[in-house]
This record gives sequence, structure tokens and C-alpha cells, in this order.
Amino acid sequence: MIGKIGLVSLSSGIIGEEYVRHEVELGLKRIKQFGVDVRIMPNAQKGMDYLKEHPEKRADDLIEAFTDDSIDMILCAIGGEDTYRLLPYLLEEDRLMRAVSQKVFLGFSDSTINHLMLYKLGIKTFYGQSFLADICELEPNMLEYTQHYFEELIRTGAISEIRPSERWFEERTDYSEAALGTPRKKHTDRGFELLQGPSRFSGAILGGCLESLFYFFDNKRYADSVEVCNRYHIFPSLEEWKGKILLLETSEEKPTPEEFEKMLLPLKEYGIFDVISGMIVGKPMDESYYEEYKRLLVDVVGDRTLPILYNVNVGHSTPRCIVPLGVHAEVDAEEQVIKF
Repeated sequence: MIGKIGLVSLSSGIIGEEYVRHEVELGLKRIKQFGVDVRIMPNAQKGMDYLKEHPEKRADDLIEAFTDDSIDMILCAIGGEDTYRLLPYLLEEDRLMRAVSQKVFLGFSDSTINHLMLYKLGIKTFYGQSFLADICELEPNMLEYTQHYFEELIRTGAISEIRPSERWFEERTDYSEAALGTPRKKHTDRGFELLQGPSRFSGAILGGCLESLFYFFDNKRYADSVEVCNRYHIFPSLEEWKGKILLLETSEEKPTPEEFEKMLLPLKEYGIFDVISGMIVGKPMDESYYEEYKRLLVDVVGDRTLPILYNVNVGHSTPRCIVPLGVHAEVDAEEQVIKF
């Protein structure tokens, strides 16, 4: 049972902005209704501009969350786009390595970098939800599917299995206080889709947001992202990828098919598709380019024997499950289940 959550802003500092106060208050109230205390780390609410200029303060909060023995779970406030800038402040002189212990760590999107960093240090983490995107949902309650996995995690410290959601929800366009209590538009979902390969496969899952993984290979957004990530050897070696299941999902930027292919190609050139045991791919937000992504996955991978499970409710599409990373998983597409 999780007793206390440490809330960190490792990417965007948006939870410190006045225009999201109603969301933050709602989310904190919900966590307390689960019987869990929250400690907002010292810099987490200092706002977007301050945290953009001070990646070292974001790093300080993560170190403090790990060293505070009363904190059982570290929850990312939201994603963003530059958490790689924390790496020097965490990994120089083994600062983070001296601080880490096996606590629950939950986040997604740009937090992909944090997950791979912690994987390097031997910490198993959980991918798929964040405070602002999920706990602070503006409907009268958290979305049922999302809440199921969040509650399982805080009650047990683990996730036993993942099954498909019966419905998916369109993304909101209004997050203002006026939207409190308003429902999202929902649609019937179609379950996990096996695009190719055997219906059963297994391995430990590793990966995350495709755009964040692209930072390891492309520096057009940030001139130093490739150099910084390579300096600390954050991206797993091919040997580490052997037998793993690669998790991929796309962001709210809804990359075009051309962009999607461009981001897949460096993974192919690196050799990941030659050594992994399979892939699980998240539902695109609002089902944007749903069919185009399916075709490109098959074409770019180029090996029809590699299993690809598509339309998993993980990542930027709503609702969201939680995927344990670094933990052995058994995937059964026919039974529509991923067991850990």
C-alpha cells in the first residue's frame, strides 16, 4: 500500500500556473480520497518559466523524493519536452545512483527519458499515467479504466495484467474551470490488434514515447539532446534490447505518417527490430492516422515474423493503463491480455 506520493515536475512546470489551479486542487483531493498523502516537492509548483530555466531544481526534487524515506511513490506531474536537460545534474558524480532505491515511479511522455535513466540504475518503473493528465481528469470522477490501474498500483505496488478498454475518449479542447464536471466524447474501442507474428510472445517491456526516443537520434528540436543522452549512455545497448518487448506510443503532436516513419527508421537502423521479441504499440490520440501507422509499422520493421500488438491503451490516448517496465510480460493477443 502506497502511503505517500512525492509529486515532481521533471519536464513542464505547468502545475505551478494559475490557470490549472482548479485541476491541481481536484487531483490532490482525489489522491487523498484514496487514503494517500501527497508531498509536492519544493520546486514542482514554481511555474513553467522558472523550471525551464532551472533544470537543476527539477533534478533536486527527484533526488529529494528518492531520499525522503516517507515517500513510497514518485508521480510525474506531466510530460513536456526537455527532461534530458536534468541528466548532468542527476548522473554526474553518481548523484542519483547514490540516492535511488526501489520506489514506485510513474510517468509517461517526456518521462520516457527518466524511465530509461532509472532502468540504467536498476530501478523498475511504471509507464502510462501522470498527475495532471489522469488524476486531475475534469469529469466528475477519474475515468474508470484509468482509475482501475492507478488504484491497483497504489494498493499493491504492482500491475498484474492489462486488458483492453471497452471505449476510448476524444481529447479535450477546453481545460478551463468552466469544463469541470463535463464529460468527454466517447467511442467504442476495438481491442488489441495483432498486426503480424505469433499471437503469443513474451519478454520484459522497455520503451515509451516515440518522439522522446527520437531525441536520442535527432537534435533538430534541441541542439544538444543527442550529445547529452549519449554522454550518459541512457539508450540501452543492442545487447540490453535482446529479448525485450519494445513499447512505442505517439504524443499529442499527432505525427504525420511521414514523421512517424522518420522516427521509426533510426530504431530500425540501430538494429532493435532484429533483437527484440515483439512490440506493443499504443493507440494514437483521437485515432489520428490509425490505419497509416499500422501499415508503416509493418513496412518499416520489415520482418513479418516479429509480433506487433497494436491499439494498446497506453500513452497519450485516453483512457490509460499502466505498464510495468523491466518486468517479464506474457502477451496473448487471442485472449486479449498482457500478464506480468
